[in-house]
Amino acid sequence: MDSVFSAIPEAGIPFSNEEYKRRHERVSAAIQNANLDALIVTAHGHLRYLTGYSGFGAYFAPFPLILVPGEQPVFVVREFEVSTVQAESCVDEIIAYTQQRDLYRACADALRQRGLENARIGFELGCYNLVPNDVSALQAELPNMKVADATSLVALVAAVKSPAEIDAMRGSIALTDIGVRTFQSALREGVSELEVCKQIQDEFYKSGGTIYEGPTLVFGERTRLSHGSPSHNKLQNNDPALMEIGAVLKHGYVAGLIRTAVLGRNNETESIHALAEEALQAAIDAVKPGVTAGEVDAAARKVTERSGRHRVFRHRTGYQTGIHWLERGNLSLEPGAQDVLQVGMIFHVQSYLFGESGRMCGCSEQVLVSERGAEILSSTPHTLYRV
Repeated sequence: MDSVFSAIPEAGIPFSNEEYKRRHERVSAAIQNANLDALIVTAHGHLRYLTGYSGFGAYFAPFPLILVPGEQPVFVVREFEVSTVQAESCVDEIIAYTQQRDLYRACADALRQRGLENARIGFELGCYNLVPNDVSALQAELPNMKVADATSLVALVAAVKSPAEIDAMRGSIALTDIGVRTFQSALREGVSELEVCKQIQDEFYKSGGTIYEGPTLVFGERTRLSHGSPSHNKLQNNDPALMEIGAVLKHGYVAGLIRTAVLGRNNETESIHALAEEALQAAIDAVKPGVTAGEVDAAARKVTERSGRHRVFRHRTGYQTGIHWLERGNLSLEPGAQDVLQVGMIFHVQSYLFGESGRMCGCSEQVLVSERGAEILSSTPHTLYRV
């Protein structure tokens, strides 16, 4: 790193240069296997995976990372963000643009300089941070460029975690477990959702981590909200309490968990949660190398179907985790999914169910695919917590 940036506290790439080189080599091999000449990466999670830079500066236009097999990567970023990208990414060649309208010419020039004006180039068409206008504007600059959908290319590579990434995930889940225990110990009549959330956040800060943006923490009737943010609503006797919170400890790797509790008794929550536990365990038991994502989903779905309560299950069974909570286009444990599980993949396997009243409850685990099957990373039980 340049000496100017080495003096900045907490700056620098999260992992070693060797780790990023390995990632680039694996993505380059995937580019060639897909019969592409180049790949343009724009999804924030994928940018962070391949460069170390969070991508957060790309809030009004993408920061294209151009990957060509056998060549060094090129990062096209706003001029305003150049110093941050230099300090926090592993990419040496950075091309700057100033206004959004300048982006497409800068990116097109970079592709022309590499003889790619007539090439077949992959775009993350199904991911966040890329809109149709971005593609059409670049196509207008390079009318002979052939656009291919490469939505899942980086996701499939990133799904298999390196030892360094698994270590980061273990650190995050250990902190999330602290959050679960804090949530459970804080529950009492009259406490508000915001008060409990603040206690969790304070415990995360003490351990050097932070709470991931947009936590779900709701009590009572607010458990009807699938992603309810904490409010001033207070816990009452016989209310259910639901949290879905993740801690970030190292390098943006987040490990979320769903946990449910009841203050007193609540027959509906107790009944639905028992089914959620059974469905979650069925999914976990199905996780092993060589099975498809759809087979894991089917194992959980069969449990709820056998119960006769068909409308309780209204989502997928899980998704690939790692940098950020999730990324559109990443592996999904859903009906019919054909992606094959491999050793080193980590999934947030979840069982979020609806009661007849519309209230939700459930549980989840962060699961590592190992040679022996599923390794649960959390140390807190996913059973219903009773206060």
